[in-house]
Amino acid sequence: MAKAKADKGADWFDTLDAELQRKTAEILSDVGQQASKRTDLNKTLIEDAWKIWKRFNAMNVHLAMEPSYERWAVFPDTFPDGDWRWREGFNPASVQSVTLTDRTQEQNRIGDALKIAYYDTDRRPRVKISFEYCEGEHYYKYSGWKRIWSIHTLLDSSADRLDVNEVHKVLGDVVKAWYESHLRRNRDLLIKHLKKNYERVETYNQ
Repeated sequence: MAKAKADKGADWFDTLDAELQRKTAEILSDVGQQASKRTDLNKTLIEDAWKIWKRFNAMNVHLAMEPSYERWAVFPDTFPDGDWRWREGFNPASVQSVTLTDRTQEQNRIGDALKIAYYDTDRRPRVKISFEYCEGEHYYKYSGWKRIWSIHTLLDSSADRLDVNEVHKVLGDVVKAWYESHLRRNRDLLIKHLKKNYERVETYNQ
């Protein structure tokens, strides 16, 4: 009788163990697919940002890029226009954001930034593309002068459904206005374009 109970217990655990093994395989497969998709997406986003960086650099406008090229690229030939390859050991899937920040001091441009960042909603990853800029300064009685920053959302999508063509459309639109504003030395062209075409979702001081 005791042997029958033991066999029944073993059968129960064997069934549970098989279910857990199947669940493990499903989750590992899902995680692997997500990591692969994120790797491909982040490689595209980094390469896009690098192309923008080079175009601005060609007219002597310095943009700080994160992640910095030292982290992900190796240039065996001429920097920055020569061929490059991905740095060994770099994990594109680990990148949480890609940012281009204007370092030009004239016209209060320093800090103007194009940002592509991941964030989670209901445990699901999303990607937000935004542009952030300073609108000037304001004096606060108890804290003194502070810079007023505005953020416009250019695109907000679940990572799974992100359309790369839509990303390129938005980047092309904003980068064109940003670039022209530098050529004409008129930052207002960029600010007006953002205010006209994209929602301002946040204002903060710093």
